[in-house]
Amino acid sequence: MVTSCGYLPWPVPGVQILSEGHNILATIDRPRSRVGSARMSAVLGGTVLAAATFLTTAVGSAAADVVIDTVTVEEGAGGVAITPDGAYAYVANQNGNVANQNGNSVSVIATATNTVTATIPVGEGPSGMAITPNGAFAYVTNLVDNSVSVIDTATNTEITTVPIGGTPSEVAITPDGALAYVTNIHGHSVSVIDTATNTVITSVPVGNVPFGVAFTPNGALAYVANFQDDSVSVIDTATNTVVTTVLVGDQPIAVAFTPDGALAYVTHQGDNSVSVIDTATSTVVTTVLVGDRPNGIAITPDGALAYVANYGAESVSVIDTSTNMVATTIAVGDRPSGVAITPNGTHAYVTNWFDGTVSVIEVGIPAAITGAPVAGVVGEVYEHTFEVTGSPVPTVAVTAGDLPEGLVLSEQGVLSGTPTAAGTYQFTVTASNGVGEDAVLDVTLEVGQVAGITGAPAAGVVGEVYEHVFEVTGSPAPTVSVTAGDLPDGLVLSEQGVLSGTPAAAGTFEFTVTATNGVGDDAVLDATLDVTAATEPGSSDSWGSSTGS
Repeated sequence: MVTSCGYLPWPVPGVQILSEGHNILATIDRPRSRVGSARMSAVLGGTVLAAATFLTTAVGSAAADVVIDTVTVEEGAGGVAITPDGAYAYVANQNGNVANQNGNSVSVIATATNTVTATIPVGEGPSGMAITPNGAFAYVTNLVDNSVSVIDTATNTEITTVPIGGTPSEVAITPDGALAYVTNIHGHSVSVIDTATNTVITSVPVGNVPFGVAFTPNGALAYVANFQDDSVSVIDTATNTVVTTVLVGDQPIAVAFTPDGALAYVTHQGDNSVSVIDTATSTVVTTVLVGDRPNGIAITPDGALAYVANYGAESVSVIDTSTNMVATTIAVGDRPSGVAITPNGTHAYVTNWFDGTVSVIEVGIPAAITGAPVAGVVGEVYEHTFEVTGSPVPTVAVTAGDLPEGLVLSEQGVLSGTPTAAGTYQFTVTASNGVGEDAVLDVTLEVGQVAGITGAPAAGVVGEVYEHVFEVTGSPAPTVSVTAGDLPDGLVLSEQGVLSGTPAAAGTFEFTVTATNGVGDDAVLDATLDVTAATEPGSSDSWGSSTGS
């Protein structure tokens, strides 16, 4: 399921939203519709002020996602939603020119070709956009004439209009398609539409100036961003009552859920940030700083990334939801407003208000791979997991050199097995996910062999040159030393395991020699060396001695 908020509430730069008593509730710094501004001003009960001076922030180079296409729609492109099959994107245009009307249209984009295939006249001031789960109908809020247009997506015609009071801004449809929830800016409420009859069946009071609305994936709860109250109202959809209110950042405006429903992401226009709400506890667990005046937000179907349209920065911030940090920033068109992601998670569609365009972004974070494997040991089970990141999840492979015999590398980046031969192995692993350049890591893996030492020394004779070579194995080559007892006087043991010299005294000598190479346990050998006295010439046991007669 693609969770998205492809909207923008009616954007008017410097417009003051007033209550019936003409108290200022909020000032929305958004672009003004060039057509029909007088009527919209009257609806909001205030005066359209001069266009605000917009601050711009430097947009970092897109190290990941890239804009692959730009689709021209109508001026004032705001709300956007994508059909469940991913074939079409529907865009609400507040300032389009259809059938000699002043604005008020919906553009239909074929995602296969990124071309506009239809333009549909709707009510005045179209803003929010949602499509039923079966893809049969699109619902569009009309801010100025207080209505919701219902479009038959098979014929791309408006089939009915649902009257809504209180300046409808956003719309979301329950996962079962039975109900549409519409936020009312001036009504401080949510209207609930029965989609079978297209009639309003109830109204739920929420906070002041509600804008964005979204459902948890199971449809049990609806979250409503209250722009003026700096809060989110949580509605129980079974009873249509507010069960809790979560305080968030300054001027919350849009909501999106992770596919598992565990987290809700809420954009704040007032402090350039996104609150992350733990839905189990209804508490904000962290806040992510993004670009200037964040508005629409959408989360990829795998839940890995959140895309935030930064209206004031002409950019999209991409949040890595595993770290809740901005992974990259993408430059888009003028005043990006709404954002929606295709059901297969490959593309994001971002509406640009002033441009009258839609930026099409290839979704993803380039693959990255890190991690130096520790040394292995011949005959011992080995496993090393490279740290692999990116979205979509990269696949990992050896692209140069050879792995040690007995080891294999999985597509997930796990190097495992039991090495059979010692040595120094150099190879290259590559992580690839089709986004940007592949990640390449040159690896050196040492495979050692545990030290071993064998060989019982032969007896020696006092005064005669002696040499015994212990059989020493292992990789790296072990060093050998005496670690207990004493060698016979006159003998020494080299680090290579050669016992040599000329014994100076007879006796039985017990000592311990140890071979070590830092791989596994040291090899220990207890040795016994007998040294006998030299035979005197003419002694009874010497060769050729006289026996007498």
